[in-house]
Amino acid sequence: MENVSIFSLTSSKELTAEICKYLGKEEGKIDVKHFADGEILIEPGESVRGKHVFIVQSTCKPVNENLMEILIALDAVKRASCSEVTCVIPYFGYARQDRKAKARQPITARLVADLLTAAGADRVVCVDLHATQIQGFFKIPTDNLTAVEMLGQYFRKKNLGEVVVVSPDHGGATRARQLADNLNDAPIAIVDKRRQVANVAEAMNLVGDVKDKNCIIIDDLVDTGGSLLGCIQMLKDHGAKDVYCACTHGVFSNKALEKVANSGVKEFVVTNTIPRSQEEIETTPNLKVLSVGFLLAKAIEAVASNKPISDVYNLFRE
Repeated sequence: MENVSIFSLTSSKELTAEICKYLGKEEGKIDVKHFADGEILIEPGESVRGKHVFIVQSTCKPVNENLMEILIALDAVKRASCSEVTCVIPYFGYARQDRKAKARQPITARLVADLLTAAGADRVVCVDLHATQIQGFFKIPTDNLTAVEMLGQYFRKKNLGEVVVVSPDHGGATRARQLADNLNDAPIAIVDKRRQVANVAEAMNLVGDVKDKNCIIIDDLVDTGGSLLGCIQMLKDHGAKDVYCACTHGVFSNKALEKVANSGVKEFVVTNTIPRSQEEIETTPNLKVLSVGFLLAKAIEAVASNKPISDVYNLFRE
């Protein structure tokens, strides 16, 4: 790790500090300036010549500014003669625009992949991409880490008794099965829902038995929370005992945290791929934030030393 430099941009400062602490490294010095006209200037404050550079930045809100910071930082370190640069993007914005859902729509996830590659990225590390096939949009090596093992370890330690893992839609069934495998092969249930317009989903039917059982709803991200509320109500209508929720990315737009606080969910577990303010945590008493700092630190260590990233998950199976 001696020939490695780790830089944090605007959105992931606390997470990067935690990563560096786990790795026993000092965070790289970098100056990020936003000018009055909206332009951005990024200047590394130390030499990166011949080094493997890691740039840590989630492309959460403000998505476009955070994305531009990554692109400009990539250009800066490449022109400063680094040997290799890896973008660590805990939350990959635009991931939901991964296909043409109807005529004349863009596939923006592919566009962002092309932009990162064109700007000079040699590798990308993400956490729980909205669709795993987004890895194929890149022409460079891409590691899609998952927080499910970490979430599984957390819920195992809670000893919840008889548990059913619930997927809020058909597309998340694989993720639900992965968490269920981490919880001693717990059964799963699936909510059959239909989405009429963006950010609005109507829960329709429940496949599986949840009566008198503790339920854990697992998803990759929660945005407005409307879909989540529908799932929670359906589980309660079917006799569920306590309802827990877990997701990797808490986008939480349009008063979603207020909905979480009043949802009746026993505990909502989310990671810090998207940073949470202290005020958000204090005003949402049932919100539990887990850090992906250790996961990302071990992934960076594996990439830098050319070791298998898959071995990282063994650390969460105790």
